[in-house]
This record gives sequence, C-alpha cells and structure tokens, in this order.
Amino acid sequence: MHTHSLNLRALNCASGNAILATAAIVLSTLLAPLPATAAEPAATTSAASSESTSAKPRIIILATGGTISGAADARSAIGYNSGEVSGQQLVQGVPGIEKLATVKSEQISNIGSQDMNDKVWFALAKRIRQIFDGNEADGVVITHGTDTMEETAFFLNNVLDSAKPVVLVGSMRPGSALSADGPLNLYEAVEVAASAQARGRGVMVVMNETIHAPRWVTKTNVTSVQSFQSLNAGPLGYVDPASVRFLAPVGQAAAARYTLPKDDQLPRVDIVYAHSNMDATQIDHAIQDNARGIVIAGVGDGNVSKPAMEAMLRAVQKGLVVVRATRVPSGFVNRNVEVDDDKSGFVVAYDLNPQKARVLTQLLIANGVTAADKVQQAFAATY
Repeated sequence: MHTHSLNLRALNCASGNAILATAAIVLSTLLAPLPATAAEPAATTSAASSESTSAKPRIIILATGGTISGAADARSAIGYNSGEVSGQQLVQGVPGIEKLATVKSEQISNIGSQDMNDKVWFALAKRIRQIFDGNEADGVVITHGTDTMEETAFFLNNVLDSAKPVVLVGSMRPGSALSADGPLNLYEAVEVAASAQARGRGVMVVMNETIHAPRWVTKTNVTSVQSFQSLNAGPLGYVDPASVRFLAPVGQAAAARYTLPKDDQLPRVDIVYAHSNMDATQIDHAIQDNARGIVIAGVGDGNVSKPAMEAMLRAVQKGLVVVRATRVPSGFVNRNVEVDDDKSGFVVAYDLNPQKARVLTQLLIANGVTAADKVQQAFAATY
C-alpha cells in the first residue's frame, strides 16, 4: 500500500466509521502512482526493431542472365532458355532473403553467359564503382551464367579496388528444374556479401555452398551442381544458411589494378587450342586478323608442334604478346622447361587457364604493358 498526505489512522479514530476507512483505502489506491503500461515495452520493441532494420547490410543485386534466370523449354527433358527471368523475380523467389539484408535488384543484361561481352563487363565495373563510391550498398551480388562466370569474376577482380565484397553467383539448373539450385545459391551469395568477414576479400564466386577466389575457380563439369572447383588452391571458405566460414584471414590486398580503356573495348587476344597434327594455320590467321596477343592452350606444360612453335616465334617478331597456357585442367606451366621462353620472348601462364590468361593479357595490353618480362611479372602476381 502506498502512503499519501491523507492520514488513514486519523480518519478512523475521529469518526470510527468503517465506511470512511474503506473509502480512504479506495482513494489511496486511486492516488497511487500508475504502474508501467503495456505501451512502454511496445514502444521500446518498435524502436529496437527499427534500429535492427536500419542496421541490416544493404546489398544490390546486378542481374545479367544465365541459367539462374532460365526457363524450361519443351525441346528436351532438360531443355531451357537462359535469361528469361528478371533479377527482381529471382529475389522474390528466395524465401527469407530479406532477413539477411535490405536487397535491391537492377537488370544489367539478360543473356546467356556464352554471349558475355566487353560491353556488359564494362557496364558492371562502372556500376559497381558508382555503387561503392556513392555508398549505395555494403556489397554487390551479380547473378551470372556459369559458362563464363570465372572470366567475369577474374576481370572484375582486376579492375575493381574496394574493400566491399562483390559476389558472383549462378546455377547449374534453371528454376523450372527438379531440385533447382538457384534459390539456395542466391540466398548464400547474399549471405556472404552481407557478412563482415567478406570485407577486404575482393571479388568472390559462391556456388554449391562453397566460396571461391576468381584466380583459382573454374567450371569442371557440364551439368553437376558441384561443377565449380578451385583446382590448384582449394576454396576460400564455405557457406550454409546458418553460417559463413572462411578458411584463412583476409590477406593483403592485391597491388595490381588495371584501368578500363576509354573506348569500352578490350584489345583482341585469340586463344589457339593445341592438338595432335597441329599446323601453323590458326596462329598465322590470328596475326593476319590483327590480334594483339595470342594465348596457346598447349598440350602438357604448354607445348605445341614444331610448325606451331615457328608460328609463335613469328607472332613475337610481329609484336604480339604470346602466352603459353595449357589445356590440362590443373597444374602450372613453368618457364624454360621444354621451351626456351627467355630466348623466344614467350610468357607462361603459370596457374591461369587459357580463358583467364586471355583476360589478363587483354588488360595488360590495354594498359600499355606489352614487354614480355613485365607481362610475366603480372602473371606471377597472386590475385
């Protein structure tokens, strides 16, 4: 019972009236301070909820098409057409993604990744720079077809310079397929991009609950959901709907970064595939077609037939950058093993597969780096 200026004992002694005593007790109760109302905790909860919402990472999804945006086609049991679904529709098809981050989507293109080109690459690079420079988001996710995803990731990793994460993601099955892998892949890509652990790690690829670095990742199977592997180094980490786990701390940021050509077009660099009974025709055609560089997808440690080797020497004499890579899925092409690279003026790709060696050669030429020793230094950098 609360105490007030009303003296209950005086009232009882003066009147002896039990009714007045009862009235005094009622009055005392009415005058007592009110307890905290239910509205107060509700207001606190609302404020906390608002703070939690505003604190969620901001992720922008840049959609480019690919199988993840594909729709079934009746031409076969597994037939589909890439680039039939918009980025916004993809986001709407992933339950719970809104709990990870505040997500917005933009459509950059809607193509199969077999049609990926410089125009889309430059559009992605410029938009990502704009997003980060303007603090529009804390991370970017790019939905992409799997056929050239590793090339796009490698390109972006060489032209972007931000601590904020960029994550590429796709799917091996279209959304209309049984056990479609796209929704979970997209959920986990956003989860990685929204993770504080992802800062400072540059561009990444997230597929099948695995986080890969652009330099190492490659597509190894035509249809398997486990297609993407980092053959020479292993993955960066793993992700599931409950956790993001990187296997190593953030390393030192790569120093080498390349500027984009003003004409939004990379110089021509051809890939020539080595095989038995190989002649010089394709290499000579690359020279005649004004290629600025040639990447050889050689046999073994980047070797070719004698006629092809002679054509490669002619290409060097014409001022082309000639890079020896290998058609073998894993391993390193080293200098001066079966071929005298120092004498010939060739560059070796080390661990880079032919498609990534081509991208790096394009960027180097575009940035005025054409001397064999300088190009070789760039291939040796681990980024």
